[in-house]
Amino acid sequence: MDSQEDSLKPTPVVRAAAFSVHIFTAFGAAIALLAMLEAVREHWAAMFGWLGVALIIDAIDGPIARLLDVKTVQPNWSGDVLDLVVDFVTYVFVPAYAIVASGMLLPVAAPLLGIAIIVTSALYFADLRMKADDNHFRGFPALWNAAAFYLFLLHWPPLSSTLLVAALVVLTFVPFHVLHPVRVVRLRWLTMSLIVLWGVLAFYVLEMDFRVGTGVTVALCAIAFWIAFSDALIRLVRSFE
Repeated sequence: MDSQEDSLKPTPVVRAAAFSVHIFTAFGAAIALLAMLEAVREHWAAMFGWLGVALIIDAIDGPIARLLDVKTVQPNWSGDVLDLVVDFVTYVFVPAYAIVASGMLLPVAAPLLGIAIIVTSALYFADLRMKADDNHFRGFPALWNAAAFYLFLLHWPPLSSTLLVAALVVLTFVPFHVLHPVRVVRLRWLTMSLIVLWGVLAFYVLEMDFRVGTGVTVALCAIAFWIAFSDALIRLVRSFE
């Protein structure tokens, strides 16, 4: 009986492979440190480049973990908790610093909005209702890396940027649905195609240090509009059928 149970236990190689996925996920936090160092130097394009690397890690570590059955092989280590820790520093903390320190906001409002971003995002990450049953996010999903990217891209006057950030802080707790680019099944082929296009255009923007033409800016804003409001638009269209 004991020998049969031993044969079912994962081998040291399998356990090591499973734990390496956690290490890979944790490297996202290390990448966040590199991004922060670039932000302190005001090398904004380089900062977003490192945040892009962290985004890639976040996109592929989950499928790898499921492939290796990490939750079963390494039950004492929570990939979900680790993922939230890394996401907070890459999606929220570093971008919040960039938004506050870049001079894009009204000086009197910048530190207050920075605090609001950190506090509301921490609460959002702790909300067990952050995702709907169909895998849409509820409210603005604390994607402050994306918000910061668009603030640098659009380079609006400080008052407009301040109002946008304040609106996103409020929208964190407004129960509208925001598309999860990977997990929402409906029109996934279209969403994934747009995400690939977004990645190509975003890389070009960083290469050009945000000095790009109107066409690229409009395309990137249209993709953001699809992610944020496609569910509301589809529901509206269906209501007239």
